[in-house]
Amino acid sequence: MDGVFGRSFTNYDFEMFSTSHFVIIAVLILGSIFIYLNRDKLNARQRRRTEIGIAITLIIMELTYHFWMILNGSWNVSHAIPLELCSISLILTVLLLLTTKKIIYEILLFTALLGASQALFTPALNYDFPHFRFFHFFYTHLMEIWVPLYFTWSKGYRPTIWSVLKLCIFLNVLMPIIMLINKLVGGNYMFLSHKPDSASLLDVLGPYPWYILSLEGLLIGLSLIVWLIFRERGTKKSEVVRDLPFQ
Repeated sequence: MDGVFGRSFTNYDFEMFSTSHFVIIAVLILGSIFIYLNRDKLNARQRRRTEIGIAITLIIMELTYHFWMILNGSWNVSHAIPLELCSISLILTVLLLLTTKKIIYEILLFTALLGASQALFTPALNYDFPHFRFFHFFYTHLMEIWVPLYFTWSKGYRPTIWSVLKLCIFLNVLMPIIMLINKLVGGNYMFLSHKPDSASLLDVLGPYPWYILSLEGLLIGLSLIVWLIFRERGTKKSEVVRDLPFQ
């Protein structure tokens, strides 16, 4: 089957920093500015329906993507399980919208701003507008960034220094599980089996497996920067108890 959902789409190969890519970057920036400027209006109680509605659209979009891969014979356990960092961020985004739990926000803020933002600026994408995969890729990644920004600016959620610790624990618990899955299915989720075939940041972080430790150190450093930017200023002493870890 050819066309928007089909396998053949050779006239729409995605090119980085093409017109469609710059449009998406502009949408990202304008959408983020809109959320910030309208942060008070977006915090109305009736927005709860919108939050749940967005979560449902993300679920439908992701299920449709997997159906599309099955339809075109490209779904394989070695690469289609949602175990990449952006896929995990998507799951966290849906969970945050449905539950509004702060501990989910604390992890998503870092994985989304550090992972999804990189994916938006340097997308690993084969299909350009108006292919379904183009809409799936950018819609899910945009929401992965906008949702934690919305929870920060509109709903008053803020990361603490303990949030960075929670992120480290989350990733280090997840890492051996993904390594085991990689070994069982012959995959390379989160690049924990080997470096990507194409040139990437990992090339300057040392050989396998040392680049994994270098990458984790880089992630912690960048997470501290994110915390410094988004942390709550002027925290009172009476609020310290509220910010204790794992509450």
